[in-house]
Amino acid sequence: MQRRYDKIYSPALGRDIEVLSFGHYGAPVLAFPSGGGRYFDFEGNGMVGALEGLIEAGKIKVYCPDGIDHESWLNHGADPHWRGMAHKAYEDFIVNNLVPAIRFDCQDEHARIALVGCSLGAYHAANFALKFPHIFHYALCMSGRYDLESIIDGPSGSPEVYFNNPLAYVANLHGDALNHTRQTHLALVVGQGAWEGRCITETHRLADLLAAKGISHERDIWGYDVEHHWNWWRKQVVHHLGKTFG
Repeated sequence: MQRRYDKIYSPALGRDIEVLSFGHYGAPVLAFPSGGGRYFDFEGNGMVGALEGLIEAGKIKVYCPDGIDHESWLNHGADPHWRGMAHKAYEDFIVNNLVPAIRFDCQDEHARIALVGCSLGAYHAANFALKFPHIFHYALCMSGRYDLESIIDGPSGSPEVYFNNPLAYVANLHGDALNHTRQTHLALVVGQGAWEGRCITETHRLADLLAAKGISHERDIWGYDVEHHWNWWRKQVVHHLGKTFG
């Protein structure tokens, strides 16, 4: 399998961000690390290996950027506003630096990109797809948390929190903004086993909200033996990306 390591400079973050990519051809898939994870998270936990068939067949090409969760939403010692500002810088990197690099690599300046993530990575996948549906047409979100206020330990009046909290801003979408968001599709996947409790609740809340707003989505609830663990995310990612891109 073709594997490449790159560093892409982010003016907003003021440093290089490390990125791994896998594959020679195929639909671009951007994979966020899990909460507090790194760019090698997806590979190191067997997700890339699980997708090897799709990657080698030229169905998908996977891009794994570094995360900054410990500077943003998981930085529990910082004010929520400044945590949001750190996320805003990361958002700038994804949209204005990584996306153009992916499109250049795919030799398609208008390519729309799929997203995938598990745990807090699922939150990122959902949030980016809902905010930038013209760029990200599909998001596979496994065992996600989607109420940002529950992640940052309480309510915040910061607009940087509100506009990155799917369970807040999606509820108020209407008119042209809502029609714009309807360009994307979210697959919301969660198990009912150990450590999935809050994820189940927030998955149902987001799925209900998407249904009420007419935003394309799938609600896929796995069994009571399915835990919040890479063992299951490997099965889920193959199932969903296989039926979408296989």
